Amino acid sequence: MKISIQVNEGPYQHEASDTAYQFTKAALAAGHEIFRVFFYHDGVNNATRLAVPPQDDRNISAQWSELAKENNLDMVVCIAAAQRRGIMDPDEAKRQGLDADNIAEGFRISGLGQLIEAGIESDRLVVFGD
Repeated sequence: MKISIQVNEGPYQHEASDTAYQFTKAALAAGHEIFRVFFYHDGVNNATRLAVPPQDDRNISAQWSELAKENNLDMVVCIAAAQRRGIMDPDEAKRQGLDADNIAEGFRISGLGQLIEAGIESDRLVVFGD
């Protein structure tokens, strides 16, 4: 089965991100294809490389990055939601006149068309968070 995931909540504020991550791992382990993981609304905060959780806590951004690297996942961050929350890749930071970016490895910024495509191309679109 081809599945896409939509993550609407940020790390550490709601269980949605953790649950989406665990669901994605389980789906891959069961042999399903993950077409795309789309981070929307506060979910874009999963894409920051600047979060520094306590040593005894999980680093959700790093977990997503590692999962993407291991499984060649397409992890897309909504550009409008990212801009509102200060999540920038190098190109967007330059375009906005900023001197730094903060997007974690494995994530890319794009538009809502990527979410629409995920819904069309996948057998299921599973949404985590409000």
